[in-house]
Amino acid sequence: MDEVFRAINAPSRRHLLDRLFEQDGQTLSELCAHLPEMTRFGVMSQLAVLEEAGLVTTRRQGRYKYHYLNPVPIKLISDRWISRFAELRVTALADLKARSEGGRTVEKPLQVYRTFIRATAEEVWDAIIDPDKTQQYYYNTRVESTWQVGSPLTYSYLDGRPASDGHIIAIDPPRRLEFTFRALWDEELTAEGPSREVWSLEEVNGMTVMTIEVLEAKEKTLKDFAEGFPYILSGLKSLLETGEPLPAPYVG
Repeated sequence: MDEVFRAINAPSRRHLLDRLFEQDGQTLSELCAHLPEMTRFGVMSQLAVLEEAGLVTTRRQGRYKYHYLNPVPIKLISDRWISRFAELRVTALADLKARSEGGRTVEKPLQVYRTFIRATAEEVWDAIIDPDKTQQYYYNTRVESTWQVGSPLTYSYLDGRPASDGHIIAIDPPRRLEFTFRALWDEELTAEGPSREVWSLEEVNGMTVMTIEVLEAKEKTLKDFAEGFPYILSGLKSLLETGEPLPAPYVG
């Protein structure tokens, strides 16, 4: 948390975060153009500080290296203090859309989200596929699937109403899950059609790195994901590390 505060203390680094917020997946050359008064090495140094704090992550594709925002550290700060005085909802800080490095797809993701969880990959995987656990962090919905390629994957509210539908494209327990997802709680989101996501897990130094990549989605769905995924990842992390879910988010 100290690293996050230090990272956002410099105007130049906040400027880079603002530019990545406006456009995801920028290269070093593109980011250098936003700080013409700074040398290329200077911009690289500023990005290194942001990466060390977990606010920026990278993904290399071919000879290009793309930079993404990762708002989860800021979201955790918000949950620690702000949620004591107001119902949990996306604020100006938590509104930084989540991005990160990872995944095994060859495509450049539209959005990338990441968090570090003090649990094994098997424990995180169980939290992803167990409906008793998803209802504690996934907006009070229960997941259902046979967890086979081609099988339906749905989330339903506790009263049985469907929240989303989709199907599994690829699955490799407990490392990777690729699936389609169509939101059913909003007519405009439903009309945009299904998105495509990859959820991946990797154990590193006694922790599990959980990454969500959004490969296909329309504009309104992407905006909804930017608000929802930080809460979902933070809630899953809280559930596994403390045994307690986060407070229920504000629903308008």
